[in-house]
Amino acid sequence: SRCSVSLGNSLLASLAPLLTKTQQKLICSQLGKVKLNLLYKASIHGFTGADFHQHCDNKSPTVSVGYNNSGFVFGGYTSQPFSQSGQYVNDNQAFLFSFSGEKLNKYPVSNAPYAVKMVSTCGPYFGEALVLANGNQPVVYSNPGKYYNFNAAELHGNDLNMTECEVYQTEWFNTDEKTKERKTELMESIRTYRPLNSSVTQARVLFIGPVGAGKSSFFNSINSIFRGHVTSQAISGSCSTSLTTQFRTYTVKAGREGKPLPLILCDTMGLEENVGAGLDIDDISTILKGHLPDRYQFNPSVPLQSEAHGFCKSPGLKDKIHCVTYVLDASKISIMSTKMEEKLKTIRRKVNLMGIPQLVLLTKVDEACSLVKEDIRNVYRSSYIRDVVEEAATRVGVPLSCIIPVKNYSQELELETDVDILLLSAAVQMLRFVDNFFDDLSDQLSSVTNVK
Repeated sequence: SRCSVSLGNSLLASLAPLLTKTQQKLICSQLGKVKLNLLYKASIHGFTGADFHQHCDNKSPTVSVGYNNSGFVFGGYTSQPFSQSGQYVNDNQAFLFSFSGEKLNKYPVSNAPYAVKMVSTCGPYFGEALVLANGNQPVVYSNPGKYYNFNAAELHGNDLNMTECEVYQTEWFNTDEKTKERKTELMESIRTYRPLNSSVTQARVLFIGPVGAGKSSFFNSINSIFRGHVTSQAISGSCSTSLTTQFRTYTVKAGREGKPLPLILCDTMGLEENVGAGLDIDDISTILKGHLPDRYQFNPSVPLQSEAHGFCKSPGLKDKIHCVTYVLDASKISIMSTKMEEKLKTIRRKVNLMGIPQLVLLTKVDEACSLVKEDIRNVYRSSYIRDVVEEAATRVGVPLSCIIPVKNYSQELELETDVDILLLSAAVQMLRFVDNFFDDLSDQLSSVTNVK
């Protein structure tokens, strides 16, 4: 009925923790990667020992908290489950606590065999030092020095009348669950993305980089994530010359038969040091302006011709490149040749003139650093990767904030959530830079309109 729904919602609201988030964090900082789940709230369930034991027996570890009219928040922690045995329970991890602003005062048990007593007519009972909801009443029993040493004035201000009593169970924080949630959030932000310009339905991101840096592999990796398994649609691999010989535009689909995502990844020939090999720098402007059709066959020895089959002579905004991403191998940054560095800087100048935002995708971070190879989550903790990022910024001439470290799928047969999060974060950042492109374009149009 409507009445029961209303009562249910009211009860849920009443069961909201009285402990602030800051106080919860302070307690959890003493216990490791845990979160607090509220088991018992005396103002709702009752102040009697029976009420307390009904909701808290056989649950552990727990944090018990008392509140009084003087504004003191205090209590105790035990790793042992509550019961009504009438016996003491040994717990060398037990402690009492109180808060002083944003500081936690901690009072460890001084005699572990007497850490907690299981009494049926009381709430949480710590040694003979502190009892919450003592004798089935909303009062505190306090006896400093009896298995816990504390200053009563500091702990509860000598105000023994309780306004509330809560008991929380601590649970190990499920990092796997959290990373899966983060992956889902990133995938959803890509699925629901809409370019700021209504005439464009899909953002176009162009990949430029040396042969073998991982341009095609990045598309394969993003495609794999949305397919739910490792795939290899774009030709990729290890070779001294570019495996990509055509201009390719890849659309990722949301699942095997899903709708196309609002992101097109454009792949080109790899850059090579020698003249007449790899992607021709003079062709970059033509690509950026949107003249090339999908599957245009590159010929490094001959410049792009406007008479070529499929050449788009009047490209619209939807055909143009909205973001350029340089793809570089993290394990080879330090040995990048001067010729390649100059090529990249020349291209960057051309892209700058066209007002297109630019990013750097730093691939193969696991091959560059053994710490990251051991655990991909170390990518932002590795001082070596940090040095590589700084060197890449200097060599390409971009700010540090424009460099994104990733690991593509290459030899793996199964997806890994932490790898997915790095890859998806990179894709989201590309879309943010596409937004910057459309923002600048809108500002330019406004300026022109104002001048007229």
